[in-house]
Amino acid sequence: MAKAGGPLLRAAIFVLALAAGGAAFAADSAQAPGWNPFPVRLQRPPAAPLSMMAELGRRIFHDASLSGSGKQSCASCHDPANHYGPDGAAPVALGGPGGRDQGFRAVPSLAYLERQPVFSVGPEADEDEGTTLAQMVARSGGARAAKTARNTAQSAGDVVPQGGLFWDGRADTLQQQAMGPLLNPVEMANPSVASVAAKLRAAYAPGFTQLFGPGVLDNAALLVGEAMFAVARYQIEDASFHPYTSKFDYWLEGRTRFSPAEMRGYLLFNDPARANCGGCHVDQPGRDGLPPRFTDGQFEALGAPRNPALRINRDPKFFDRGICGPYRTDMRADTRFCGMFATPTLRNVATRRVFFHNGVFHSLRAVLDFYNDRDVAPGKVYPRAADGSIAKYDDMPPADRANVDTIDPPFDRHPGQAPAMSAQDEADIIAFLDTLTDGFAPER
Repeated sequence: MAKAGGPLLRAAIFVLALAAGGAAFAADSAQAPGWNPFPVRLQRPPAAPLSMMAELGRRIFHDASLSGSGKQSCASCHDPANHYGPDGAAPVALGGPGGRDQGFRAVPSLAYLERQPVFSVGPEADEDEGTTLAQMVARSGGARAAKTARNTAQSAGDVVPQGGLFWDGRADTLQQQAMGPLLNPVEMANPSVASVAAKLRAAYAPGFTQLFGPGVLDNAALLVGEAMFAVARYQIEDASFHPYTSKFDYWLEGRTRFSPAEMRGYLLFNDPARANCGGCHVDQPGRDGLPPRFTDGQFEALGAPRNPALRINRDPKFFDRGICGPYRTDMRADTRFCGMFATPTLRNVATRRVFFHNGVFHSLRAVLDFYNDRDVAPGKVYPRAADGSIAKYDDMPPADRANVDTIDPPFDRHPGQAPAMSAQDEADIIAFLDTLTDGFAPER
C-alpha cells in the first residue's frame, strides 16, 4: 500500500537538510547535472568465502536430480544469469514428473530476500522515509515530489499484511520457501519427503555426516530440513543474491550521474500524485545505511487481468486469491485481504520478461499501461463480458473485488479522466527502472 508522509521529526530534519544543502546544490547543479546532491554511504554485506554449510547448499541448489523428473533444479527456474528469476517470457515455469505441467504463478526472483521479515498482520511499517531523498532532490532542482496530506490521513492506523515469502507470504524463512517446490506436483514434483531424503543420502552423505553427524541420515524429515537450511545459508552468504551494484546504488553514493530521462523517471517514480511507485517500492536507504529493497514488504490487490495463457484459467470457477488460497489456507477467514499478493522488489526488474503474479504482462511498458489505464480506460485492460460490459477485475471472484486499491494514485481516477502518466512519462520511468539492474560500473 502506498505510504504517507513522514513524522514531524523527519520533516524537521528534511527542512534543515534543505537549508544546509539546497543552496549549495543550486549553485553547483549547472556544473554537475544528474548527480545526487545528497550522497550517502551504503552498507553492503561483506564478501566472504562460503561456509561449508553454504557450499553444500550451493550444490543442492543446482542439482536437477533432486526433482521428480531429474531435470529441474532450483536454478532451473531461479536462473543466476537472470538475477535468480526466470530466464524467459513464459508466464509460469513448466514442471511436474515429465516437465510439462503448468502452474499458475509466475516465478519470483530469489534475489534481495535476505532482509525479508516474517509474515504478520499489523500496523504499516514506518518505511515512508523512502520519499525523503526524492523530495530533497526534487526541491533542489525546482520540481515537487512529496506525499500528499490526503494519503497521510488515509494511511493512518492501517492494518496490513506484510512480510513472508512466496506471492502469498506463506513461508516465513528461506528454509521453508526452499521446501515448497520440492513436493509441489507442478514444480519439482517429488512424491514424498522420504524420496527426497533417499536422493540426498546417495549424493551428499559425507557432507551431511561431516556437518550434522551420522544420525541425520536416519531421519528423512531432519535430513531434508537440514538440506533446505543449507540452501538458505547459500542464499544468505553468496553475495550474488544481493550485490547492490546497480547504477541507482552508485548514484546514491555520488559515484555516477543520471541522464536527464533517468532523473525525470526517478522524480516521477516518487511523485505521489502521478506514478507513485515509491509508495510501495520504497527507494530510500535505511537510517543504518542499508540499501533500499524497492519494496515495502506489504501486499496489494491490484486487479491484474486474467491470463488466458494459463491452462487452469480454462475453468471459469478457478481464481487465485493470493493470501486466501489456494496454496495458503490459514488466512481465508480474513476476507479483507483476499486477492492480495506480495509487492516484489523492483531491483533487476528491467531484465524480466514476465510480470505480476499470473505472468499476464511481458514488458515494463505493458505494466505501466495497466497502471495508467486500469481506471480511466478499463476497456484497454479487460475483456468484454457476454453482455458487452467491461469485465473489470476479471481474475478475482466478485466477493474479493472490494479489496482492490482504488485510493492510492494512479488508481484514484475515473473513466474519462486524464491518465496519470504520458507516454513520455512512462518512457522516463522505464529509463529509471533500467538503473536498478546490477552489474553497473560506476564513474567514480
